[in-house]
Amino acid sequence: MDSTSELMHQVDAEVAHVWMVRTFLKHSDEASEDEELASVHRDLYDFMLALGPALDANDAAAYLKIARKKLSKLRLATELFLEIQPEVSGHTNFKMAGRSLTLAVERIITLLTVEPAKTPQD
Repeated sequence: MDSTSELMHQVDAEVAHVWMVRTFLKHSDEASEDEELASVHRDLYDFMLALGPALDANDAAAYLKIARKKLSKLRLATELFLEIQPEVSGHTNFKMAGRSLTLAVERIITLLTVEPAKTPQD
């Protein structure tokens, strides 16, 4: 496995965490009552949906290009959730969703801002 492919899989492992937070938010009663919260789970989904075809094709270069292009949307959705979360709900589940999303997105940002080392196969 080359470094580009490894990087894709590392990013996608973090995307799995984003997926779980998005699923929690989408199915919460609060999402049907709060348009900003609904926009957060839609933006998280849009980020992940864009990556799917490249992942399915095992096209690491395309996956990473799309992920970098969509990164600002992911970052903004995360920031919005952290901003509105206390107003939406102070429940521990929402607090932990914020922490989980923050950790996953910070890791994705770190991974995407570091260029993989070139290998002879690249």
